[in-house]
Amino acid sequence: MNFGRLCREGFAGYDPIGTLEAIAKQRTAEARGVELRVDGLLPSSVEEGKKAGITDIDVLEATDYYKTSRGSKPHGATSAMFSHRAAAVDWDAFSNAETLLTQPLLVVIGDKPGGFGAYRDGQEIYGRAASKKKELLVVEGWSHYDLYDKPEPVQQALKRVIPFFIENL
Repeated sequence: MNFGRLCREGFAGYDPIGTLEAIAKQRTAEARGVELRVDGLLPSSVEEGKKAGITDIDVLEATDYYKTSRGSKPHGATSAMFSHRAAAVDWDAFSNAETLLTQPLLVVIGDKPGGFGAYRDGQEIYGRAASKKKELLVVEGWSHYDLYDKPEPVQQALKRVIPFFIENL
């Protein structure tokens, strides 16, 4: 997934310039002593997300993963200081992929797209990569977050990942 794109689109409401201006204003205020602004990036629970009207599969499944014992870690990345996010807004994980990404590449995505864009990003990096040897594996019936730790889609992915690594590492 291209976290920079997610920051420009989802977290910035498709207004990266406005977001950068707000970040600069917040950073100046914090330098003058205003309390740090820490934004929660996910609802506190899936139930709270649904109560708030959230229906996007990525937000709800990320919440189910990162806000439960499945993936919760002390100091996990479910919140961020607003004034420190400018670099992420400007960053592009796929920058120069057409030139520099020449190693063998296997992209694994689930076929259930959500708002964070992992499905779209998987398709994009596959298309943009300069790799002469590249494959796109779409695991049907599963989402991005299912591929983290659910046995059935992970096993489906590993059936291709293991031979690909044996052949290319």
